[in-house]
Amino acid sequence: KILQEADDIVIEELYKSGHYRLIGQAFVVLLPVKSVGVMGDGRTYENVACVRCVETTDYMTADFYHLPYEVMSTMSSRVINEVRGINRLCYDISSKPPATIEWE
Repeated sequence: KILQEADDIVIEELYKSGHYRLIGQAFVVLLPVKSVGVMGDGRTYENVACVRCVETTDYMTADFYHLPYEVMSTMSSRVINEVRGINRLCYDISSKPPATIEWE
């Protein structure tokens, strides 16, 4: 449920900003690590999520999509504030190769 909520927000923001149709593939990954954060006056120990957006013509090679900082900032604020259980959002800037598009 956490991952679905975060992914919905990211895809919604890509549509709103006009970037969705320019991206070959976009999704959110929930990482198997926890992160310390601060919400209000207390510390949190929650999940880390990562956004993966790539541009490609053949899916054999791909480069990360150069998403504007304003869009990334909006995604981060919304995911962290609206999805209970995530307190950090990262953006994957790996190219294929050597990385793959998918996370496994």
